[in-house]
Amino acid sequence: MKLIKKLLLFLFALLIIFVAYLFFNMLGFDSRQLTADPVAPRPIDKAAIDRFSASLRIKTVSPENLADFDSAEFRLFSSFLTDNYPLTHSRLVTRQFNSYSYLYEWKGSRPDLKPIVLMSHLDVVPAMTSNRADWKEAPFSGVVKDNVIWGRGAIDDKVGVIGILEAVEQLLQENYQPERTVYLAFGHDEERGGIYGAATIAQYLQDKGVEAEFVLDEGMSILRGMVPDIEKDVAMIGIAEKGFISLELKVKIEGGHSSIPNDETAIDVMARAVVKLKDNLFPARISEPVRSFIDFLGPEMPFMNKLVFANASLFESVILGIYQKSSTGSSLVMTTTSPTIFRSGTKDNVIPQIATSTVNFRILPGESSASVITRVKNIINDERITITKGEFISEPSAVSSTDSFGFQKINQTIAEIFPGTLVSAGLVVGATDSRHFNQLSENIYRFLPIVIHKDNVSSFHGLNERIPVHEYKNVIRFYIQLLKNGTLRN
Repeated sequence: MKLIKKLLLFLFALLIIFVAYLFFNMLGFDSRQLTADPVAPRPIDKAAIDRFSASLRIKTVSPENLADFDSAEFRLFSSFLTDNYPLTHSRLVTRQFNSYSYLYEWKGSRPDLKPIVLMSHLDVVPAMTSNRADWKEAPFSGVVKDNVIWGRGAIDDKVGVIGILEAVEQLLQENYQPERTVYLAFGHDEERGGIYGAATIAQYLQDKGVEAEFVLDEGMSILRGMVPDIEKDVAMIGIAEKGFISLELKVKIEGGHSSIPNDETAIDVMARAVVKLKDNLFPARISEPVRSFIDFLGPEMPFMNKLVFANASLFESVILGIYQKSSTGSSLVMTTTSPTIFRSGTKDNVIPQIATSTVNFRILPGESSASVITRVKNIINDERITITKGEFISEPSAVSSTDSFGFQKINQTIAEIFPGTLVSAGLVVGATDSRHFNQLSENIYRFLPIVIHKDNVSSFHGLNERIPVHEYKNVIRFYIQLLKNGTLRN
């Protein structure tokens, strides 16, 4: 009996020590939110809204089929930029790449300082004719109605291009002189991989020997009501992005008449291979960007969440389990596996010889396209299936620091323009043009100063893309303030 009591006392003591350890870590889990005095809202005139509206009426579409590329619209956009931003085009050095992508160089007064690069893309995805009737306003109308600006590109990503140019034009009107050189890089084919736009610009800068202090592109935004257990707006700054690879699987087996099938057909083999991949997903793990998300937002969460996040190493399996409950969460902690194309057969009474499928993988930082291929081969484990890499491959980006000059200046600018908004680092699950700039800077960030919520999140590449007028004005204010904060030495 005494032995049992001693054992119970020992276990109780261990529990007390464990709980004390949890609370000790939580007490030291301090807020990482930056405090800064808000900047008084700068007046933005109606002409700026009209210019943005006009830009949305120009159909700079990156089509599915390159043969459908409408060069006339892109030339029209070029004329639009020249006509509407005269100081930018007269005082900055302007270069065009492959006719439709642009690089502006605003030379600073201190050539010893590393330059900064602000990026966006001017191309947009098509608006499908099959669902035009579901648009509340025509997708290329650029109409301003009830203080909302409608049109393809309103949030992806002409808002960045025009917002940046408005900011530069206004600062030039005020004779602002940056100390750091500023590059503005606007690609015309981001929606098709950025090969002829951003990649060509990046190669030019690399050949020129440019080493940037930081690069800012699209990728993440201000989330409203979309971070569980946090009521405040959360500005997410992407410090890394996932990689991309598609693999084509192909098998060829003797076919024949459907009335006398063999025990195994090409379709059987391919179907089993795809099921194997879906039954053996990549293991979930907390990558560095997700750990940064925990460090930034954990201290702002309710008591129990804060306790768990303050002890993330102990509760990693719990945290991963929470993430894996949703497709959005899973994409942040796993290399995802998505079968997207399956082809086989041409007639209902003929057993096909060939079956193919395409499987897309979005690769978590710390992994690679090579590790994905190796894992796929091991899981399928069938020599009859050939595996071919798709044409477009993007490795996961490096993870940028949250202690750098660039991150701090972006953070400061958010605090000044969007007071009360929380800031966090995060992982971009899609691909951006910034991946082409990996050789130009160790500090690449992905943030567009727009507000995303449940009512507009589906308009990315979807229906009814739009932005309220007051939010677009804040886009311009953000870039003006960032240019001031980011182009000075300190």
